[in-house]
Amino acid sequence: MTMPAPDDLLLSLDCGTQSVRALLFDLQGALVGKAQVHFDDYRAPQPGWLEHDAEGFWAATAQACRQLWASYGHLKPALRGVAVTTQRGTVIPIDAEGKALHPALIWLDQRKAQRVPTVAPWWRAAFKAAGVADTIRYFQREAEANWFAECEPALWAKTHKFLLLSGWLNFRLTGRHVDSVGAQVGYLPFDFKRLAWARAWDWKWQALALAPDVLPELLPVGATLGQVTRAAAADTGIPEGLPVIAAAADKACEILGAGAPTPEVGALSYGTTATVNVTTRRYFEALPWVPPYPAAVPGQYSSEVQIFRGYWMVRWFKEQFGQAEQLAAEQAGIVPESLFDEMVATVPPGSMGLMLQPFWSPGIRHPGPDAKGAVIGFGDVHTKAHLYRAILEGLAYALRDGRERIEKRSGVAMRELRVSGGGSQSDAAMQLTADIFNLPTSRPHTYETSGLGAAIDCAVGLGLHRDFDSAVAAMTRVARTFEPIHANAALYEALYTRVYRHMYERLAPLYTEIQRITGYPRLD
Repeated sequence: MTMPAPDDLLLSLDCGTQSVRALLFDLQGALVGKAQVHFDDYRAPQPGWLEHDAEGFWAATAQACRQLWASYGHLKPALRGVAVTTQRGTVIPIDAEGKALHPALIWLDQRKAQRVPTVAPWWRAAFKAAGVADTIRYFQREAEANWFAECEPALWAKTHKFLLLSGWLNFRLTGRHVDSVGAQVGYLPFDFKRLAWARAWDWKWQALALAPDVLPELLPVGATLGQVTRAAAADTGIPEGLPVIAAAADKACEILGAGAPTPEVGALSYGTTATVNVTTRRYFEALPWVPPYPAAVPGQYSSEVQIFRGYWMVRWFKEQFGQAEQLAAEQAGIVPESLFDEMVATVPPGSMGLMLQPFWSPGIRHPGPDAKGAVIGFGDVHTKAHLYRAILEGLAYALRDGRERIEKRSGVAMRELRVSGGGSQSDAAMQLTADIFNLPTSRPHTYETSGLGAAIDCAVGLGLHRDFDSAVAAMTRVARTFEPIHANAALYEALYTRVYRHMYERLAPLYTEIQRITGYPRLD
């Protein structure tokens, strides 16, 4: 193993939904340099569609790197490697010359295929017998490849490679059509149990308009994907020849960077999509037919339950009801989050009976495709502060439900939590999470946990740390732990078990009737 020099540095390129960040970490997990470029140029050609110029993702990444070197160029000689982590499920078709044929379809895009490939009769019979025929059809209709094949046949015929955003950025860095196993999250012919492309007889090849030669080569987390090309070096300022190391998708890297590499440590992500995850060596499905995703540790799995809109609901609240607080924060020269935390503190735990179910987007299995959100228990005492706290509590209730599903399937109880994402910066959200889960709940030492996870993958891949256990021990730590408050935990336990857990079951028939009457959400 190469002995680490004191100035060894790792570059993480973290391309999320809101921005791309170029991050420099040392081997102790300290963030020593950062540059960020925000995305404000998403396009929605039709309601529910969302896309972004593929070249724009690369241009923003290069810009972030150049901004980083403008402030930290003196650290370039210490660079040892670079790793990419990105938003999940965003896809780009490219031609034989490496040019994007269409804007990237973002993971939030809702376009659906109407005509899908036919699956063999024996597979259809098996799906029907297992009670998952609707789930398979959902998979087929959501698959971007099937939409391209149906709606853009001429473009699809020119497609040489079909890449996730991670594959696109790794291609732009190395000139190779290669991606990480850890990044494969999407409607793809991927075998989540084997952590490889599906075998030739697998039903996914029949269900998707994809052939094996259209997909990139996959290498395990920590492997060398290639080296930075001369062209990429010219665009980004990253030294030519620097090794590009396979990392994982942003959620998986977030879990690793939060210091949650074992199933006893639950990882919550309070981001656009809120999730509860554990990393495990054993394959299991927390929800039937919803596979665990590849972890940021090779050969391991990240079992996940997600709330699709998650902390988007917090942003929605601030946009719809929080203008006064945002203006006051701007005038006072403080961050708005501090005023929203003060708002939460004015409301007692339980929001005086206001209960929110955060299923504001349909699901696949739980919630179902006709799911809607709900707020119950309104009274004349309730204000927008109560609604804001009820949003935070509802998200934590939903994630606790996910925790219980994971624990039931894994047989391993969570003993503590680590929380990442924008919501982790709220003391109020952290405390009520500790209370609702009745577990010690910790905030990692850095907000940039997904970038740190990619840096850990890079460090181990380069041999700068002996293995993942030693890398996690050296590069992650806790900044603050919130202990459950006994009285609050008892109140939340009663509300969760006696009210929240029954809400979806009892309201689901009404959601179905709403859909039938109004046609929303559309299920076709």
